[in-house]
Amino acid sequence: MYSIVQKRRWFYIFSLAIIIPGLLIVAYSILTTGQAFLLSIDFEGGSIYEIHFTEPGADENNIRAVFQQFGNDSTVIQRLGAPEDYEWSIRASFQDQTTSENIITALDAIAPVDRGNIRIEQVSATIGQEVTQAAFLAVLVATLIVTAFIVISFRKVPDAFRYGVCAIIAMIHDVLIVAAVMSLCGLLFGWEVDSLFLTAVLMVVGFSVQDTIVLYDRIRENIPKYLGEPYEVIVNRSILETIQRTLTTQLSVFFVLIAIMLFGGASIKQFVFILFAGLLTGSYSSIFIAVPLLVSWQKHEFPFIFGREPELVEAEA
Repeated sequence: MYSIVQKRRWFYIFSLAIIIPGLLIVAYSILTTGQAFLLSIDFEGGSIYEIHFTEPGADENNIRAVFQQFGNDSTVIQRLGAPEDYEWSIRASFQDQTTSENIITALDAIAPVDRGNIRIEQVSATIGQEVTQAAFLAVLVATLIVTAFIVISFRKVPDAFRYGVCAIIAMIHDVLIVAAVMSLCGLLFGWEVDSLFLTAVLMVVGFSVQDTIVLYDRIRENIPKYLGEPYEVIVNRSILETIQRTLTTQLSVFFVLIAIMLFGGASIKQFVFILFAGLLTGSYSSIFIAVPLLVSWQKHEFPFIFGREPELVEAEA
């Protein structure tokens, strides 16, 4: 029988080889931009202008100069579409309606603005703070509920608490990788964290935990069925018995997401890409992190956290 859990240390090393550079990317983003991610107005508050000029003449410098006249020194300006489309997206601090109208008038002096093709979205800083707090609360509550659910569901299994802790570790593993991907895309492509990003993260958390519970449930069924077998063998058997169904389900989801990324609208491609990355790492962590961690805990391979291996303690005595 092919052993997956026997190679668990390689899986841990592989994950650390992704997570550590990811954390360095987040740190670099903090040092260079002052924040781990580029935040959309959903969180930061402010105004976003999408403006279409009908003639050439507007560029990043003269657009920035207009906004500086109205007290915006940290404006984020991005070109939309091809250069000949003359479309721009500008994110600035919060402005009232009168000031926004004056800004449009000043921009019209640079190059004619298509008045029927202007989008201005405004979110106050207070609303942005409320959304941020709600996001952190949602992740925290989800973590607590997942732990409690697994502990209650597996209460008849020895050391049920371990199953909840290992599932949470795998979930954190997935969130860290998704965060690193988002931070990197923010540095390279100017992607901003918005409410859809939070939706993707919560979906990844749910998918990862659901997949982990399927594997844990098979372990629970096999423990009384194969009494006398080493725990590592039972766990490995459980993985092999469920891996085909797990991968079949996951591949069908991946194919759909790839199709949406290739042929879907531009407005959802960022969301779909983050979701795809999260589901990919969630599929990996369920099989190669969450379950092998149970074996590592059972075998006391982390003495600095879980206690020393009894045999080693006796040998040293």
